[in-house]
Amino acid sequence: MRLLVYGLNYAPELTGTGKYTAEMAEALAVRGHDVRVVTAPPYYPEWRVAEGWHAWRYRRETRAGVTVWRAPLWVPARPSGATRLVHLASFALSSAVPMARQLRWRPHVVMAVAPTLLCAPAALAVARMTGARAWLHVQDFEVDAAFGLGMLRSPRAARLARGVERSLLTRFDVVSSISAKMVERLSRLGVDASKAFCAPNWVDVEGIRPLDRPSGYRRTLAIRDDAKVVLYAGNMGTKQGLEHLVHAAILLAHRTDICFVFCGEGPTKAGIAQRCAALPNCRVLGLQPAERLNELLNLADIHALPQRADAADLVMPSKLTGMMASARAIVAMARSGTELYDTVAPRGIVVEPDDARAFARAIVNLADDPARRARLGAEARRFACETLSTASVLARLEARLIECARRATPAIESRRAG
Repeated sequence: MRLLVYGLNYAPELTGTGKYTAEMAEALAVRGHDVRVVTAPPYYPEWRVAEGWHAWRYRRETRAGVTVWRAPLWVPARPSGATRLVHLASFALSSAVPMARQLRWRPHVVMAVAPTLLCAPAALAVARMTGARAWLHVQDFEVDAAFGLGMLRSPRAARLARGVERSLLTRFDVVSSISAKMVERLSRLGVDASKAFCAPNWVDVEGIRPLDRPSGYRRTLAIRDDAKVVLYAGNMGTKQGLEHLVHAAILLAHRTDICFVFCGEGPTKAGIAQRCAALPNCRVLGLQPAERLNELLNLADIHALPQRADAADLVMPSKLTGMMASARAIVAMARSGTELYDTVAPRGIVVEPDDARAFARAIVNLADDPARRARLGAEARRFACETLSTASVLARLEARLIECARRATPAIESRRAG
């Protein structure tokens, strides 16, 4: 199978969409498929192009058996609604050049990864011109998120954006997303049930596993041996609702046996660090190396997953898979009936979004109950091994891709046959 993957984010980015797109592409290459990727230089979650890379240059490379084309893009220093649109548009325009170069290669499947939907037209065009099947994988409903979080406010713009979204989604041969609720959302947007597919984010349950010793980060961060660590590790953006975790830390400042650790990068990190500077029960870290991820996740006695109410039913946080595989208890914010609630509630504690006091009470309850922490952590680990392991998820995804590729009729090959 010849697979062309088209998306904004890719390795060496360590978190979010780029991590999963790269792991998928590399795993499929190992299994003997010919995989090419058109993407941008790494910039996320720091929102600056990584050292050693150039924002305004085209580049071609080979990573783990995958041929990767990098297209220029503009990265705003302070992302907002308007600047994000320019940022996404810059990549959509520049990446049309390497996408056009794939026409002679004749892929069997063209897979676009959203965000960003602005790349969908080019993906559809390449698929139609080569006879390939067009696949859209939705990691995040960016239109809903943009308006739900107040990044864009115009009713006219909302109607236009949602109309364009619906039109694009219904033109793909397969549309996948990362949870059952998000697949249901695809159906409500007009995607035929036969075209919808659930492809959840996965976790390497061998690489992320419980340690039989304390994490080395305790000594690095000078955390008392008897202290319970509440860890947030992930992107520090608007939709994460980290202000609620900071509020919980303030409410629990009198509990010297509970320590809050914030680890990651993103637009809100500076504000988080500023608020935590005066709190002796808080530590703030930057993004850590991938090879230390298991050590980091095992720092937690309790994983914290805050969420804003206006984003709680729009996204399925990718960080959840590692939390569960580490066999540590989880406290999350989620509404009843959302995929996040249904996933965490049987094997963790869930409180309403935007309720920092309830969040703090749940943290205290777990901090004071080691037996419950151990039980919930073991149940989360079991769920990750049975449902979210890399092997099981990618096997299902590969099977659907192969089925899709068999229906491809590359245009050039057809003309030659005639």
